[in-house]
Amino acid sequence: MAKKLGLGGAAVAGMVLLLFLLLRPAEQVDSSFAALEFGEISATEFRDASFQIVPEMLAVIYRAFAETEEEQIYDSLAQVSADEALETLYLERVGAMVGGGLDEADQELHAMELAGLSSRQEGTTFNMNVTWRVVGTVGHATHLHVRGNTYAANLTIAPVDGAWRMTRFELTDVDRTDAGVLVAAE
Repeated sequence: MAKKLGLGGAAVAGMVLLLFLLLRPAEQVDSSFAALEFGEISATEFRDASFQIVPEMLAVIYRAFAETEEEQIYDSLAQVSADEALETLYLERVGAMVGGGLDEADQELHAMELAGLSSRQEGTTFNMNVTWRVVGTVGHATHLHVRGNTYAANLTIAPVDGAWRMTRFELTDVDRTDAGVLVAAE
């Protein structure tokens, strides 16, 4: 048996709803955050454009990995990553430089394509399974490898300091089936 709310009951219900909206966590509000050249976008817009934004974020990581100075590497990675992901990616790149460092860039990205992306949204946080293919060159002391690898990773992307950033980067698979050919360095 339903009761009708009187004017006083409706006012109380309205106040409860207003308090709920004002006191809910900020992540529930669909605010806008910077997303590279895509500008300020909301979580809904990020979800709808993630198939374009994620490859751009990965391209920034590849450009950072082509840097040879630690500060440049860190600053470049910080454009698209934070927290655990920034630490993981930075330590991976700097670890590759151990043993004397690099005098010049040892890799160049020629092409990248998104092969798959599935996403689960929780407020303004996105947990993603991403697969992508790259073609590029990787240099060593006297030779270059032309590589065509496929990678898979679990990513978490969320707003950090006013921008969409990866907060977790867990590489889950590397397929070097199309690893390419060896080319003499010039």
